[in-house]
Amino acid sequence: MNHIAPGARAGIYHYDEIDRQFVAERVEQFRKQVDRRLSGELTEEEFKPIRLMNGLYLQLHAYMLRIAVPYGVMSATQLRKLSAIGRKYDRGYGHFTTRQNLQYNWIKLEDTPAILHELAEVDMHALQTSGNCVRNVTTDPFVGAAKDEVVDGRVYAEILRQWTTMHPEFTYLPRKFKIAISGAESDRAAVRIHDVGLLARRNEKGEPGFSFYVGGGLGRSPFVGKLVREWVAQEDFVAYLEAILRVYNQYGRRDNIYKARIKILVHELGLEKFTQEVEEEFARLRGPKYRLDPEIVEGIRKHFAPPPFEELPDHSESLERARAADPAFANWLAVNVAEHKAPGYAIATVSLKPAGGIPGDATCDQMDLVADLAERHSFGELRVTHVQNLVLAHVKKDELYDLWKQLDAAGLGSANAGLIGDIIACPGLDYCALANARSIPLAQAISARFADPLRQRTIGELGIKISGCINACGHHHVGAIGILGVDKKGTEYYQITVGGDPTLTTAIGDILGPAVTETEAVDAIEAIVDVYLANRSDESERFIDTLKRVGHAPFKERIYAAD
Repeated sequence: MNHIAPGARAGIYHYDEIDRQFVAERVEQFRKQVDRRLSGELTEEEFKPIRLMNGLYLQLHAYMLRIAVPYGVMSATQLRKLSAIGRKYDRGYGHFTTRQNLQYNWIKLEDTPAILHELAEVDMHALQTSGNCVRNVTTDPFVGAAKDEVVDGRVYAEILRQWTTMHPEFTYLPRKFKIAISGAESDRAAVRIHDVGLLARRNEKGEPGFSFYVGGGLGRSPFVGKLVREWVAQEDFVAYLEAILRVYNQYGRRDNIYKARIKILVHELGLEKFTQEVEEEFARLRGPKYRLDPEIVEGIRKHFAPPPFEELPDHSESLERARAADPAFANWLAVNVAEHKAPGYAIATVSLKPAGGIPGDATCDQMDLVADLAERHSFGELRVTHVQNLVLAHVKKDELYDLWKQLDAAGLGSANAGLIGDIIACPGLDYCALANARSIPLAQAISARFADPLRQRTIGELGIKISGCINACGHHHVGAIGILGVDKKGTEYYQITVGGDPTLTTAIGDILGPAVTETEAVDAIEAIVDVYLANRSDESERFIDTLKRVGHAPFKERIYAAD
C-alpha cells in the first residue's frame, strides 16, 4: 500500500512560518471584527465587506463559510479537519464546489473565528474565497499524475496564490476574478470560461510557457475566453498577468455590477484594443523586478516532487481477475479510472453523485473514509474537481478493487464520471438568496431517473449542469445539456440549453425552447436522450456530435410537439 510517513505529504505545498503567522494574524483580526458585529458596534452593511473577504456569506437561512482549497489539492489531515469542523459547527456534511473549494451551509456567526482558528492548525483558511479579488486559482484535478501532462500546473497555481493573496493593488478589483491553469493535452480545468485561462505548454527547447486566454466567463452574459497571447515565457508569467490585471483595474466598470467583469471590458474595447493596452503595460513591467526567477520556480516545484512510486509492471493480474469476477467493479473501472503516467498506477475519481443524491455533498463520515483511503492508497493526498467530485491520483492498480469496495460500501462507488449521472448543480434556492429556483431537487430527480449504471454507459459521455439563477454557478451554459432556473410570477421554471462544451473546443449552449416545470424538465431530459440514441450514427458518437450533425429540430419536436 502507498503508506507515507507521519507528517509527510505528497504533492502538497508546505507552509512556512511566514505563511502561518500571516494566517494566524488574519484570524485574530477577523475575531475582533466578529465581536464588533455581535456587539452592534458594526452594522451588517459595515461588516459585509469584511466577512466576504474572509469567505463568509449570509444566505437564505444561515451563514455560509467557503473554505479555500488552493488549486483543489489537499492532504488527508486537512480533509479530516474539514470533517471535524462539519460535525462540530455544521450539520455533519460539507459541499464541494465548482471552484474546487468546500462550503459549510449552516454556520453561526459567533463560531466563525473558532472555525478559522481550527483551519489554521492544518494550514487552511477562507481568505479571498469571496470579494472583488483574485479567487482560488484552479487547475487540472489529475495534475502531477495524468499521462498527457506537459507542465505541472500546481507549481504556477501556487506562485499565483502567493502573489495574489492580499495583493495591495488587486484586493478591490471591479469584480471577482477567476484564473484556471491546464498543463495537459486535454483540458480538464475549463480554462476558457475563466477571466484568465492559461494553457501551459513547452516550446521546441522544452522550456515552459503559457498561452493566455482572457475574458471568458458565464453568468448573465456568457463569453468564451479569447486568445490574447500565444506564448508567454515562464520568466514573464507574473509580469504578463499583472499587466492584464492593471488594465482591468484601470478600465473595468465600477458603476454597473452587471458590466464589471473583464469579459465585458474585452468585449466593449475589442480584442485588438484590449491586447494593445495589455502589451503596452507589459512592456513597462517587463524587467528584473517582475521577472520570475527560475530559483523561485524550482523551490516551489520541490513541494510537488513525485511521490515515491514503486517500480511496478503496468499490467496487474489481480486487477484483471477482479474485473472479470465483479461486473459492477468492471463498470466503475471503465468509467471512473484514468491512465497514470507511472506504470502500475491509476487515477481514481470518487463520485459525489450517488443516484438520487445531492451533487458535491459529502458527509463527515464519508470525508473521514476518503482521508483514510488517501493515506492507504494515494500517498496521503487528494484533489477536489471543478465538477464536484474527489480524486485519488496515485492508486496502485493492484489496490483498485479494495479501494472501490470500501467506497461502494459508503455510497461513494458510483460509476458515473463524465456520464449523465455526473451532474453539476449549485445550491440553488434551497440555500442561496440570489437563486430563482431550486437546483438540488431537480438534480436528484434526474439522477434517480437515470440511476441504472448500464443505461448510463449506453448513453455515454453527456454532462448535465444546473444553475438556480443567471449567475451560472452550476456552469449550465457549457453543459451538453444545461438547465437554468427561472422565476415566472413566483413559480419555478427551467430553461434548457444544449450544445455547451467546457473543453478546449469551448462552446456556449443554445436555448432549446420555452422554460418548463420541474416535472416537465425531467421528462424533457429523457426525451432529449431518446432522440440522441435514435439519431446517433453509432455507439461511439457523443451527444454533442450528434447534435451538431442533426441540429436542434428533432429535439424541439419531441419536447414541444404537444404545444
